[in-house]
Amino acid sequence: MKTRRHFLAGLTTAAAATWTQTLRAAPDPKKDVVIGHGTHRYRVNKEWVPAGQGRHHPILNCHEMVQVKDGRLFMIGDHWDNQMLIFKPDGTILDSWGSVWPGGHGLTRVEENGEEFLLVTDSGLWKSGSGGFRQTGRVTKIDLAGREIFSISHPMSVGAYEPEMVFNPTETAVAPNGDIYIADGYGSQFVLRYDRNGKFIQRFGGKEGVPMEQRLNNAHGVAIDTRAGADKATVIVTSRADNCFQRFSLDGKHLGTIQVPGCMVCRPVIAGSELYAGVCWSKTPDINKQPQNPSGFTVVLDAQDRVVSAPGGTAPEYVEGKLKPLMQAERVFDHGHDVCVLDNGDLIVCQWNAFQTYPIKLEKLA
Repeated sequence: MKTRRHFLAGLTTAAAATWTQTLRAAPDPKKDVVIGHGTHRYRVNKEWVPAGQGRHHPILNCHEMVQVKDGRLFMIGDHWDNQMLIFKPDGTILDSWGSVWPGGHGLTRVEENGEEFLLVTDSGLWKSGSGGFRQTGRVTKIDLAGREIFSISHPMSVGAYEPEMVFNPTETAVAPNGDIYIADGYGSQFVLRYDRNGKFIQRFGGKEGVPMEQRLNNAHGVAIDTRAGADKATVIVTSRADNCFQRFSLDGKHLGTIQVPGCMVCRPVIAGSELYAGVCWSKTPDINKQPQNPSGFTVVLDAQDRVVSAPGGTAPEYVEGKLKPLMQAERVFDHGHDVCVLDNGDLIVCQWNAFQTYPIKLEKLA
């Protein structure tokens, strides 16, 4: 039987040092782990979902989560026949279903005349066994029982794309007037705008042919920012590969950039006066120049677009008004993908490529 000493002897000096450092960095799950900064510090609860539920509610990747008015939490994933999971606030899984969104990726809650609906985004990228597949994505509006209202498929059908342009959407957002904004983050990098009934209005953004400081490079998420009032609402779009969010007017005019250096951020989530986001990767390599794995953390930005906390990451530090690059500091998350903010300030963090584990709860400290 090989011991840890024998294992280390077979590694290079650098690799052995990295492996040993990794072990030391891993938190003891039996002890309280507190992460975050300032007024946004949290106790990590990796056992929010009670043990033993995977037998009846298997998952692959946990992509996005929203909470509806009765307190239930809906989460979209990409398991081949178990894409929608429904949780109680205490982590108990109430139900799971869905086999029509193999690339299940985005989930947005929308309310119309007091009735709640969900917009489900299937990216069109999915796995089966050891193989990976790309097909056309789509956005589907459903009620809370899973009944389909309508779908938005390839934008070529409404003249928004040319035949050769791929459509692999990742996220949606809904404006106060009901307009639907779709981020084509794994496809052609545009934001597509439709009315509440799915009628196409316009496209904007893109990666090619626009100034670099305005481009969308992996337009992974989108949100409507109404913190200044519904009449001053703006669209915030993730440009994940460029470590930033781009801000647009509702009709697609570029208004500015929110830099988050070091952070490959996922969708922006507005809650109260703050913006939250999962960080899927930090851009800091290890000593062997390999991407960190596991990686990721979360970030919290205030109403002035300044990072005030990075739970699981390094403390935010501004020098002459510029944020120093953030990186993973605590071995808590495997590729943070989404943050669901509960009414009491607790966070539920969904993870991608996290060894088929359920979301982690961050319990906010007073």
